[in-house]
Amino acid sequence: MENFDSTHLEIRAKDLYSYATITITPFKKFYKSLFYMKAKEKLRVILFYKFVELEELETLKNKHLNFMNDLGVRGRILLGKEGINGSISGNKKQIQKYKTWLKCDKKFSNMSFKEETCIEHPFRKNTVTVRDEIVTIGKKVDMNNKGKYITAKELKKIYENGLKDTVILDARNNYEHKIGHFKDSIDLDIENFRDFPKALEKIENLKDKKIITFCTGGIRCEKATAYMQENGFNNVYQLKDGILNYGKKFPDTYWKGKCFVFDKRLITELNKKEKKALTKCETCEEHSDLYRNCRNLQCDKLYTQCVPCQDTFNGCCSSECFEKFREHCMVRGLKNRQNMNSQKV
Repeated sequence: MENFDSTHLEIRAKDLYSYATITITPFKKFYKSLFYMKAKEKLRVILFYKFVELEELETLKNKHLNFMNDLGVRGRILLGKEGINGSISGNKKQIQKYKTWLKCDKKFSNMSFKEETCIEHPFRKNTVTVRDEIVTIGKKVDMNNKGKYITAKELKKIYENGLKDTVILDARNNYEHKIGHFKDSIDLDIENFRDFPKALEKIENLKDKKIITFCTGGIRCEKATAYMQENGFNNVYQLKDGILNYGKKFPDTYWKGKCFVFDKRLITELNKKEKKALTKCETCEEHSDLYRNCRNLQCDKLYTQCVPCQDTFNGCCSSECFEKFREHCMVRGLKNRQNMNSQKV
């Protein structure tokens, strides 16, 4: 799901890392275990959305949740009067069954999916939530005004011919742009999608330019372009099916870095040749694109940190936060021992 912002929902990355709030564990062991997990069957992750009028949302919510639980997949789904926005993980057979089941509903019969592989489930459990918006911009938007689609092939051709007067606009958050983006694209430096309308003031001078927006899977661009065209931007387009689709079709071309995703993975690779991260470890300044939240929950900073520094500071952003986190663990451990002793008595 994009922007579980998305996605696809605005959620904190600490809620995505299942090991972000556990007791101190050396991070080398965690990353080493990933090599052994590669021998297992690869799982599939699908992202999907559709703007379509929905009714009886609570009934639809229960129907989805029951089917997901019975099927054995994991994922997150947002439902609203304006449509559906979701992401599901499972094995190949499970994912195919879910796709078939979803398309049995006439409103979702032409649903398109973005699909990737992963080593482990990026979701801990199934959640289906009813919201006012399936991707939150905080403004009333007429989706009939959305921008025209540009395919991945067409965007690649535009780059090959030179951008000239064409503007490539990132509709995602600043921390997403930081670890990966299209060449020469504009970053509005927003912290969440609700900031997008206000941030457009930065590019008022580009209202008459040809603007192509992009985001992870496409859903944010649907609303972004509709809002833009309702507010004086006259020549707005959107990348069809988003970054993930472009990276799958044309890796190692005009996308630089990796792509942020709103699940436990946090990042996914698009290019096959590119190895060097665009971002640096905020602790030691070595190149790294591993995002996480500081384990000191009083800090909770989202930052990039290399594996050696994660091991040294046990997932904390600084020595100060590590000391606070260690104190927290000691206090919690002491309370647990006192509770165990009281139970014995």
